[in-house]
Amino acid sequence: MDAENGNEKQILTGVVEDVVYYNDENCYAVCYIQTESDYVAVVGYLPYISEGESVAVTGVWTNHAEYGTQFKAEYYEKHLPKEKADILKYLSSGIIKGIRQVTAEKIVERFGGDALNVIADSPEKLACIGGISRNKAIEIGKSYAQQLGVRDVVIFLQKFGVPPSLAVKVYKHYGSASVDVIKSNPYMLSREVYGIGFKTADKIAMSMGVEPNAPPRIEAAVSYVLWEGAMNGHTFLPRGTLTESTCRLIGADAGECDAAITSMLFSNQLINELLPACEAIYQPALHNAELQSAARLAKIASVSFVQTDLETERIIADIEREQRITLAGRQREAVLASLKNGAMVITGGPGTGKTTIINAIIRVMEHLGKRIMLAAPTGRAAKRMSELCGTEAKTLHRLLEVGFAEESGSMTFSRNDENPLDCDVLIVDEMSMVDTLLLYAVLKAVKSGTRLIMVGDSDQLPSVGAGDVLRDVIASGSLPVIQLTEIFSQAKESMIVVNAHKINNGEYPVMNQRGSDFFMLYRENGQDLVGTIVDLCGARLPNTYGYDPITQIQVITPTRKGVAGVSALNERLQKALNPPGKAKKEKQFKTVTFREGDKVMQIKNNYELEWKRVSDGERGVGVFNGDVGQIARIDTRDETMAVLFDDREAVYDFARLDEIDLAYAVTVHKSQGSEFEAVVMPMYPSAPMLQNRNLLYTAVTRAKKLVVLAGRESVVRAMVDNVSEQKRFSGLRDKLRSLL
Repeated sequence: MDAENGNEKQILTGVVEDVVYYNDENCYAVCYIQTESDYVAVVGYLPYISEGESVAVTGVWTNHAEYGTQFKAEYYEKHLPKEKADILKYLSSGIIKGIRQVTAEKIVERFGGDALNVIADSPEKLACIGGISRNKAIEIGKSYAQQLGVRDVVIFLQKFGVPPSLAVKVYKHYGSASVDVIKSNPYMLSREVYGIGFKTADKIAMSMGVEPNAPPRIEAAVSYVLWEGAMNGHTFLPRGTLTESTCRLIGADAGECDAAITSMLFSNQLINELLPACEAIYQPALHNAELQSAARLAKIASVSFVQTDLETERIIADIEREQRITLAGRQREAVLASLKNGAMVITGGPGTGKTTIINAIIRVMEHLGKRIMLAAPTGRAAKRMSELCGTEAKTLHRLLEVGFAEESGSMTFSRNDENPLDCDVLIVDEMSMVDTLLLYAVLKAVKSGTRLIMVGDSDQLPSVGAGDVLRDVIASGSLPVIQLTEIFSQAKESMIVVNAHKINNGEYPVMNQRGSDFFMLYRENGQDLVGTIVDLCGARLPNTYGYDPITQIQVITPTRKGVAGVSALNERLQKALNPPGKAKKEKQFKTVTFREGDKVMQIKNNYELEWKRVSDGERGVGVFNGDVGQIARIDTRDETMAVLFDDREAVYDFARLDEIDLAYAVTVHKSQGSEFEAVVMPMYPSAPMLQNRNLLYTAVTRAKKLVVLAGRESVVRAMVDNVSEQKRFSGLRDKLRSLL
């Protein structure tokens, strides 16, 4: 029995009579098929289906609330039409470029039941028909060959659960040889086709009878373990760790895995580097990014600027008078350092004056006639920087003019060493969120003689991507670093700021003072805790402070699983904040129900997803890990979902819904770079590695006006006491030290 509606899978055979809807992007179709006994509505992902084709569709019967009984296709096979009437209908459908109704009639009249064979094998014969030149005949043959090729690949891969959109990418990469390539070594898909990972390739391979200890399988597993390591923040893995993890993944023995690593090193699929503590094994791209980043940063830092003290003091005095501020000692030191050094770091916690320094540097550089650019890793961080500095700040991706290379499936930047940024000063905020690959992209676009000022809080969590950039740069001792520790008097009025520093210093936060902005609600029982969080978001905070529960309140939790994890909290918060309604369309995807109006987050980088700016119609590509938006509409017929990220609307087909998740509650990692009016955080036992000082500090510093902790005080104390963090394997610090 099939899980959906309890129906058994069936095979429906017949001729496609009418295609009433077809989405070119995701291949979703609505069509009618004439079987021996019935005229049936069929829906599903039916790539390149066309009227007149004989098909065998595997699927289940469903009842749609609006459209009635339908046959929902899971996959299908085509049989080219043989009867003249069916061939005419097929050619008239427009599926072959260059053929429409009149031309189709002429071709069928001339070649009869052999028309498709002529188009496939001898297209030049079409030139004997009036209106078809030899060149047009050849183009018709090419179009038909491509249709057949794509169709064969899509149909071959759909049996393994590969969606049509990825199957088309496979065809574009390998062409007519696609199926042969897959059969010879399915693991090439995970290495060469963006979007197909090891597990999918391994599923195909195992179905095809590949031996469990075959070298291609072990090598693909090694690559996957390294990739997974990068997803966990490592730019490399020690050779022993890589071997052990590969063995555990596929059950091969250590000797076989080590031999595979050696083979991959010889063929330059991997790079090794002997470090004091281990033999580091890198993916080539990450090794190159780390090596080049160190070299380029060293070059930028090697430039020094001559500025007379008298001139500098005069400019700073003018700025202080204009801004009505008095720079403290470390702030003044930071401004002076920005004038003299090619590269520097400014780091400190909340309330230590980083924004004041950035503003002062901007004004000083403007006095000197310098061109300044501001940037941050995320849209929310860039927006906040713009508001605080009164100067436009862009996301790093937008600053670098991101694009997408369809052939390689990778992100590209128009700004690079051949087309550098046109500025004299680049200030990057939230540097703790910048990973190794993004750092390399930024440094490639910074021309010699440009001042690079990196600002961030090194005590926050490191980037989601591979590397520990800000900490490595600071620890290398290779650049001037201004460490800000003094909390200024105005910031001291906020217990959020005071407690953030207390937590960072290993002290317990002060909570529930009258008139404070930092509270703790004590709940021992897990269900009581969840009920309290729902009540806070849905009623108490909106009623007391006027906060919008969707846009201004954010629940932040250390863990995804458990009673106080992201999944459970999102389910409860969705019911309370955006309940079902007749006017709201929904889409069930795996265990999640998406509903119009839901708060959602992009959970993986998508470099090719197109968006349109609502305010001015500007178009672009790329939606990135951590972007938060709301579901604007769900189109169940088109099988698409539109999500509004601030002013940008992106449209997802249902096959891509694994890229987004509900975001009423998010993990601490996913909250980085964002600021919220109010933060609500559950304090409930979870894995020790997820209950440490660093996570609590990062979560608390996301709040602008209010923090409410709910749960057990013992968990708060345990997190403050726990200074352990997962060690990241990265080599940027050592490379910088060796260069500077």
